[in-house]
Formats: sequence, structure tokens, C-alpha cells
Amino acid sequence: MRKIIISFALLSSILLSGCSVLEEVNSSMEYVNEATEHINTWKDFGEEAPQLIQDAASDTNAKDELETRLNEMLVEIDEFNNTDAPAIAESVHQQIVDKNQELQDVLENAMVDGEVALEKLQNSELYTLIDEVTTMMNLLEELGS
Repeated sequence: MRKIIISFALLSSILLSGCSVLEEVNSSMEYVNEATEHINTWKDFGEEAPQLIQDAASDTNAKDELETRLNEMLVEIDEFNNTDAPAIAESVHQQIVDKNQELQDVLENAMVDGEVALEKLQNSELYTLIDEVTTMMNLLEELGS
């Protein structure tokens, strides 16, 4: 009887630890997908921003659209920064959060009373920071493999 109880306890322990590992892998994959989506959002914005800024200089509707996109990007930053990263991704997550903070500072500095100051945005390090964020995709690919 004792052998059966010990065997059952050992088997239960093995199964529970296996579930924990599987849960960690699933959590990591979910995080990689979420972070990839976040970085792709910045990549897309970086590709569209020069034209949006150029159009905003001569068209008030385009300027309104740019302001809306900038506000959406600020929300995107907050949402991603509040994501719970699995233990294996904490370092990568912190690097992305740090870049997000820099991007947030640039965007907020380019806004004056809720309106975008195009000169400030054009003269900012926005594109450099976006490039730095998109290069973090390599780190995510390493986590995903």
C-alpha cells in the first residue's frame, strides 16, 4: 500500500511539474506574439509617419489624423508596458519598455495643448527610436525558437 501511495505521489508530482513547464512555454509564446504585434505596429507607423507629417503640414484633416495616430501610439505604449512578461522574457520586455518610454517622451514633447507641433516631431529622434524598437524583433525571434 505504501508503495502505491509513494508511486501515486511521485507520478502526481511529475505531472504537475510537466503542466507548469507547458504553461510557461504557452505564456512565452503568447508574449512573443504580443510583443511582435507591438513592434510591427511601430514599424508600420514608422513607414507611414513621414507621409503623415508631410501631409499634415498643408492639410488640417491630415494633421488631425496624425494627432489621432500619435494618441493611438501612446495608448499602445501604455497597453504593452502593462503586459505581464513571463520570466524568460523579462529582460527583453524591459528593453522594449525602456524604448517605449523614450518614444512616449518624444510623442508627448511633440504635442502642445493636444495638437502636434510638426517641427518638434520632425526634429525629434522618432525614426531612430522606431528603428531601435524594430531591431528588437531579433530578440523576440530568439525567444520564440
